[in-house]
Amino acid sequence: MLKWIFIFMLIPVTEILIYIQLGKYIGLPAVMLLILGTGVAGVILTRQQGFYILTRVRADLQSGVVPRNQLLDGLLVLTGAIMLLTPGLLTDLTGFSFLIPFTRYHIREFIKKRLRKWINEGKIIIY
Repeated sequence: MLKWIFIFMLIPVTEILIYIQLGKYIGLPAVMLLILGTGVAGVILTRQQGFYILTRVRADLQSGVVPRNQLLDGLLVLTGAIMLLTPGLLTDLTGFSFLIPFTRYHIREFIKKRLRKWINEGKIIIY
């Protein structure tokens, strides 16, 4: 528990230090433009990917297929959108990696492997 508290305190401090250093190199107007630009791009990408995944889920349900990957993709897109709302360059990069289909695929497969491992080890029990 203490580890998570430390992590949640360390992330904002790191983000602030990155913006301060970046501001020294490219200036305050450029940093502000970067923050606004990532926000706008994040909204556009989240909306586009969200509708795409929703369409795939509906198509799978109508054809009688369980939408396994699409549900995890939807969770990753939601998490990516939340990370983009959090100010910071590291959280923005992580959020974009959850939104871009190519990187999201690799993250999804990693999560699936990890979940399978936890189920096989008995750390997760499904009834």
